[in-house]
Amino acid sequence: MLRATLLSLAFPLLLSACGGSEQPTTPPAPTPSPVASAQAARVRAPAAPAEPLPELPPQLLDPAGATATAPDAFTVKLETTQGDVLIDVTRAWSPNGADRFYNLVKVGYYDDTAFFRVVGGFMAQIGIHGDPRVNAAWRPAQITDDPVVESNTRGMVTFAKSSAPNSRTTQIFFSFKDNSNLDGMGFAPFGKVQDMAVIDKLYKGYGESAPRGRGPNQGLAQTQGNSYFRAEFPKLDYIVKASIVE
Repeated sequence: MLRATLLSLAFPLLLSACGGSEQPTTPPAPTPSPVASAQAARVRAPAAPAEPLPELPPQLLDPAGATATAPDAFTVKLETTQGDVLIDVTRAWSPNGADRFYNLVKVGYYDDTAFFRVVGGFMAQIGIHGDPRVNAAWRPAQITDDPVVESNTRGMVTFAKSSAPNSRTTQIFFSFKDNSNLDGMGFAPFGKVQDMAVIDKLYKGYGESAPRGRGPNQGLAQTQGNSYFRAEFPKLDYIVKASIVE
């Protein structure tokens, strides 16, 4: 049975779930409010980069320019540290979600990004970029909600969102099991994994995100990027490269 709970550090109001240790504590949600992120960051000051940040492709910093309409159906290949994953996207299931995913893949957003929240028996979440400058550019680039057409069953791929309307940006999750309880919360799947074997192998040892679990703190991840993930959570798996299958 789900119950409402107000997370600490000014996190958005989310719904929590009862159950065993492998059950989710919260639905998939993007980074908390800027206030929460600032409070979390004071717990551990961002580490100074060891060297100057590299120059970025302009499209990675320009959400306003990434607005192409996706094909009615397309396939995305994720080359991960555990192997390749193919996602079949059906635009009719979630038009705004499919368009955003298509554009993120085209600009290279998901290249070298960590599966930072992998909760056994629930889902694997990704979508915080390795460069803080990219996170700052995309965090305000929210898209309009879509009606839920397909259910969040095993293998479905869906954008994470908070309880606020129109809060989807870049974070997506893969359902390990039947998560149809998320349907009524407005989580609209846009694609399905062809074969879950690789997703099932993702490292799950860190579990739920901080502060409710031992996993990465999203506020710190947004401000420090991959330097934080690699220093504090070296066993995380990554998408090495994402591409549209031609």
